[in-house]
Amino acid sequence: MTQARRAQAPRQPGQFTGRHMAAIMVAFFGVVIAVNVLMARLATSTFGGVVVENSYVASQHFNTWLDEARAEKALGWKARFERTSRGALRVVLRDAGGRALTGARVGVVAEHPLGLRDDETLTLRETAPGLYEAPLAAGRWRLRISARAQGHEWRAVGDVQ
Repeated sequence: MTQARRAQAPRQPGQFTGRHMAAIMVAFFGVVIAVNVLMARLATSTFGGVVVENSYVASQHFNTWLDEARAEKALGWKARFERTSRGALRVVLRDAGGRALTGARVGVVAEHPLGLRDDETLTLRETAPGLYEAPLAAGRWRLRISARAQGHEWRAVGDVQ
């Protein structure tokens, strides 16, 4: 058979052709591009991208923040976040020896994890030795606590539902 005759020979059923390869390549890259677009869209819609307002200014305070964190850790204070039966926020504060931390001034900034609600600033009041409470709307919250007692300031982060 001559080369011209072979070129005109009918295709066998199920034979892999250039069109098949082209379809596979288009499908593959189409899926890759679609996933990339989806992930980029989800990333930009769920995270604003701002951790600090001014990264240069934050860098100037970094060593001070590390020193404060070491001093806070050395205190050995512990906080436990929970809900009361009424749905209020309760923070249980203990010192390094496990004793109730009394007479503290306690403030909390409650942030919704996905930013769906505005932050709430709470001032907790002591209801029993080492127990501090304040009303907080239902839902999941990330809590940044600041406690002042015995001439020290202490901060911690926790979650509550």
